[in-house]
Amino acid sequence: MASVSTYPDVMDKLVSLAKRRGFIFQSSEIYGGTGSVWDYGPLGVELKKNVKDRWWHAMVRARDDIEGLDAAILMHPRVWEASGHVATFTDPLVDCTNCKRRFRADDPSIKGTPGQPDAQCPVCGAKGTLSNPRMFNLMFKTFMGPVEDSAAVVYLRPETAQGIYVNFLNVQQSTRQKVPFGIAQIGKAFRNEITPGNFIFRTREFEQMEMQFFVDPEAKAPERSDMEWFEYWKEQRLHWHLALGLQPERLQFHQHESQELAHYARAAFDVQFDFGGSLGFQEIEGVHHRGDFDLTRHQQYSNKKLEYFDQPNNRRFVPYVIETSAGADRTALAVLVNAYREEEVPGESEGRTVLGLAPALAPIKAGVFPLVKKDGMPEMATRVANDLRRAFPVFYDDSGAIGRRYRRQDEVGTPFGITIDGQSTQDGTVTVRDRDTLQQVRVAADQLRGYIADRIGPAE
Repeated sequence: MASVSTYPDVMDKLVSLAKRRGFIFQSSEIYGGTGSVWDYGPLGVELKKNVKDRWWHAMVRARDDIEGLDAAILMHPRVWEASGHVATFTDPLVDCTNCKRRFRADDPSIKGTPGQPDAQCPVCGAKGTLSNPRMFNLMFKTFMGPVEDSAAVVYLRPETAQGIYVNFLNVQQSTRQKVPFGIAQIGKAFRNEITPGNFIFRTREFEQMEMQFFVDPEAKAPERSDMEWFEYWKEQRLHWHLALGLQPERLQFHQHESQELAHYARAAFDVQFDFGGSLGFQEIEGVHHRGDFDLTRHQQYSNKKLEYFDQPNNRRFVPYVIETSAGADRTALAVLVNAYREEEVPGESEGRTVLGLAPALAPIKAGVFPLVKKDGMPEMATRVANDLRRAFPVFYDDSGAIGRRYRRQDEVGTPFGITIDGQSTQDGTVTVRDRDTLQQVRVAADQLRGYIADRIGPAE
């Protein structure tokens, strides 16, 4: 359990802002909502897409040793037997016979031992009403085809990694990649969590950004060894999170001790972010040395060889796997928490709420505002907005005082506010306001695209 953070808890404020401004809505809200399932609104889908695009660029587009993949959600059920999910992907579940609520048996809010008279329900407070723990499989089960019987059972994937493992040779042979190389994909996964929560931090439907890097278990200098690749990917992934603008002091590594490690894992570290309040440091990405467990298991269960042929040395081997597994939703939440601030503005009685998002991640890159609705300003503002929209997401707003329009864009993280005033219609320049410094400069309208592009920065 994470210790209480020195950063404030802004989760309730973020949930309110996210709904009010169109970032994230509760799924099926008009029907009372669906537990821990969320819909991304117009701004939220742009933010998460920007996070995913940066990941894809860093992991696939900017490298020649990683290939992309989009594997299906529904897979042969034997895949999940081979991976161990059917037998062991479980959590201990207890029920309260009084209030009918369900909890993980290791929930720290439970007082006493579940199944014993001293156990107290953390919701209704009744004693002796918690059942003995029973194991609960976290995979969603469904049926393929018209008949619902055991032969038709399939699962919604609980992770995207298995789609990479079963396609290892398909990708390697079609691209003629040589070990070491990786396969990356972004996709939905589903887990029937007993106690999800904390907004989009732990949900039943979520998106993963995973990369499996295949290495030679017997590599010798000057080639990197498997553990050297593991250290390399730890460093690379931490650097990527820092490049999102996450504060260095809010990031740390957590090493899995022997009791935390999966039985097949040789090493594992989590990249943790400090979400503030009682949530504190929590995992947003895992870097794992999985050995040859996954490919070996799929060989056994499929009766198909998944060996790599090293032609120069005339040897076959099952590669080791170094995995990097990040949550797109958790990363988006970390970005929002990191960016949220409330501050006073010198010379103004009202403060402002700001999402200090990195410009490359901001859902809207610029707000465009005619100072007044006359004297040709709206027409010029419309032309400016239409021109910029060909390159960036922009928002046109001519409603209310200019200060309120700035504040509305500050609240959703828009880095630049562009005002068309009386001078604009005379000399073709506009005012560009910086969200963070509040400084304003005049820029020629026909140079705006380049001015903003330079300040958004490259894709990586």
